[in-house]
Amino acid sequence: MAKKARSKKARPAKSKAGAKTAKTAAKPKAEKPEAEKPKKVKCPLTRAQLKVMQQALLAKRKAIMGDMSGMEAEALGTGHGAAGDLSNMPTHPADIGTDNYEQEFTLGLLESERILLMEIDEALERIENNTYGICLGTGNPINKARLEARPWSKYCIEYARLLEKGLIRPGEENQAD
Repeated sequence: MAKKARSKKARPAKSKAGAKTAKTAAKPKAEKPEAEKPKKVKCPLTRAQLKVMQQALLAKRKAIMGDMSGMEAEALGTGHGAAGDLSNMPTHPADIGTDNYEQEFTLGLLESERILLMEIDEALERIENNTYGICLGTGNPINKARLEARPWSKYCIEYARLLEKGLIRPGEENQAD
């Protein structure tokens, strides 16, 4: 029992001395992360401008949905309503090639429209989350003119240029700043 008492007495002495150094060492560590935290960037648009952008996004979304349903019907051959056309099968091999090309072209357009629709939905989510108008790559505000031209933009023009040139991948921070 005497050994346990000695070790308990010895431990507090070490921990007090260690605690003083730990406290002094802990203070700078606690202060550094606060200083390194990026400041929160505010949306460059007013509430009224956000409402206008939201309406523009919803209108574009509605137009795309209408276009997509028409293109899907055309690509799948359900849009043919000619009274004399009893078969969707063309009679000449060249007609078959043309129809295949048109169908593939329409399906490519549909895929592009689906991607744009996803970008519009993401922009609408950013409006709801109060992060609309802030570049997802740099964290800086996106220029108002860019948002007016492409309301679904998620990157500032500088970051978008780097992406297009292949100098940076989506989600990486811009090291040039």
